[in-house]
Amino acid sequence: MDPALKQNRRGITLVFTGNGKGKSTAAMGLALRAAGNRMPVRVIQFIKGSWKTGERTAFTELVPQVEIAAEGRGFTIEALRDPRISDDAHAQAGRNAWQLAHQAVHSGRYRVVVLDEILGSISAGLVPLTEVVELINSKPRELHLVLTGRNAPPEVIDAADCVTEMREVKHHYRNGVPAQRGIEF
Repeated sequence: MDPALKQNRRGITLVFTGNGKGKSTAAMGLALRAAGNRMPVRVIQFIKGSWKTGERTAFTELVPQVEIAAEGRGFTIEALRDPRISDDAHAQAGRNAWQLAHQAVHSGRYRVVVLDEILGSISAGLVPLTEVVELINSKPRELHLVLTGRNAPPEVIDAADCVTEMREVKHHYRNGVPAQRGIEF
């Protein structure tokens, strides 16, 4: 490898955004790849609630290099949200997840930190945009930071090193096929 390129090696900030399917899936695949390279990984899920998901089960049971925590209380989009969960409960869950995220990024323990659905948490007012941008800009040089969710704000895009936008072309849900175990969760 070219010595100049090797000298420029550092942790990067990646954003997976857009209205298409696959943002969290891409982040989980990246976490698995990092774990396969013996890198300690921390995944914090901001919106996803306590329901059982394949990625959480797989990481917990099979991939000890990945620590995963679902801190959200479920969807915050009005059409999908559980009316039994109050705005205060969503706000508290957002604060808890944000505290864990900040600790994970600055702990020195992890090489990769995934903040799954943090962009939706910004849109829902659960996490302040200015603090997210500050976290990106203050992360340790060697840490890879991954953010997912719809509607990435321009400030997050500007602060990131790599941004991928998932665009929906066709989705089975639009034809009345519900979320599928192993595909959506």
